[in-house]
Amino acid sequence: MTTQSIPCSEGEHIYVPEICEVTRIAPLTTTEKLLEIKLADGKELGHYPGQFVGLSILGVGEAPFSVCSSPTKQDTFELTIRRVGVVTSAAHSLGPGDRVGIRGPFGRGFNIDRLKSQNILVIAGGIGLAPLRSIINYVIDKPEDFGPLTILYGSRSPAEIMQYEDLKRWEELDRVDFRMTVDTADEDWAGNVGLITTLIPPLEIEPERTYALIVGPPVMFRFVIGELAKKGLPEERMILSLERMMKCGVGKCGHCAIGDKYCCTDGPVFSYPEIKRYAEALG
Repeated sequence: MTTQSIPCSEGEHIYVPEICEVTRIAPLTTTEKLLEIKLADGKELGHYPGQFVGLSILGVGEAPFSVCSSPTKQDTFELTIRRVGVVTSAAHSLGPGDRVGIRGPFGRGFNIDRLKSQNILVIAGGIGLAPLRSIINYVIDKPEDFGPLTILYGSRSPAEIMQYEDLKRWEELDRVDFRMTVDTADEDWAGNVGLITTLIPPLEIEPERTYALIVGPPVMFRFVIGELAKKGLPEERMILSLERMMKCGVGKCGHCAIGDKYCCTDGPVFSYPEIKRYAEALG
């Protein structure tokens, strides 16, 4: 499956962040926050679902993040940030009105044209829901272009569920089949308990009309792919997004190399046949 990208012109400007304004911050879990950002001149970011940007915290550093909002969202875009280091901790301390730098969008996103008229099966593990949220909401916002949408979302525990305001809306939409599970329940959890792979066997899948879009921890990929294969889904209809140590965003530093591919330019969205021979990509 060919993916889509917005070519970056050669020149020094691809390395220079554009100054933007943080317009909203919302907590998602104890370690993740949602940042809503507006470009300084009010223009749209112009990304495809599945692409990423470089976020600069001035005086601190830069890190890459997938855009978690749909291109159908006007005026602003959103990033999900897990607090794990210096840059992400600084991002968590931001407030509305603060300025940040943005480079991008970069990389290959999901091929919207190929997905049109198809049934879409989204399989998200943990923070893997963030890059998939963009394509989920894009499909929902354009119901005339796509077949039925199924969303499988797995979290390690109820406390780690990404509390996007979308979750309730997805559950209530008639044309969306939303199923969620946790690895380990607490006393208040009344939903399904088990690994995300336990949600796949009950599904009814039309193998020749379905694309599976998969993001999660590397160890999840092989088991999900195995379950989808049992359903008869062709390998070329399994689409993965990898966020593997990306840095420069333009294929210059080699930090995100997987074999002879760079995640930042050849991906981060890949079809399974493109990367199945790279064991390090799939845990």
